[in-house]
Amino acid sequence: MPKPAKGTGPQPNNPERLILDGAVVANEWRLVPADEANTEITAASLAPGKVILPLSLWQRLRADLAGRESEIGVWLDSDETADQLGPSASDLPLVAVHFPTFADGRGFSTARLLRERYGYTGELRAVGAFMRDQLTYLRRCGFNAFAYEGAQPLEQLLDSMHDFSDSYQAAVDEPRPIFRRRSLAG
Repeated sequence: MPKPAKGTGPQPNNPERLILDGAVVANEWRLVPADEANTEITAASLAPGKVILPLSLWQRLRADLAGRESEIGVWLDSDETADQLGPSASDLPLVAVHFPTFADGRGFSTARLLRERYGYTGELRAVGAFMRDQLTYLRRCGFNAFAYEGAQPLEQLLDSMHDFSDSYQAAVDEPRPIFRRRSLAG
């Protein structure tokens, strides 16, 4: 499957409510769309409060944003990787990963790399066009926040996060495969 061209997919929305750590909560963060990143945004002109910046804008303003670390998050588009944040991810309270379409699975790998390779422990938010049926897998890869854009009420999605009582494979949420867990239990 060819990789979608940058900028051709829809920008992520920033819903008023989201799922965070298994509960429906108010969204306290403002997401700056990538198409605004090329405007004349400076650290001084950036409104106060919690803001999620596109990676390119964060990279450009990073040094000037010193002192605002607790209120600056970064969002990665589907063609941007965890390696582009690298160890700097641990300085961020929030990293959002964009899913331009439900069929674009690169965000799953990005989440897992952030958690496992870079030891990221902050809020890891899925944004964009993921589906309800993907919530279990998103959680298993390390996401703990979901800015769902679908039509279903968020409260109805909470059960979908636990569609399966157990899993065979190792993942971020359970690093031991089932055969290892069973051999230790018996």
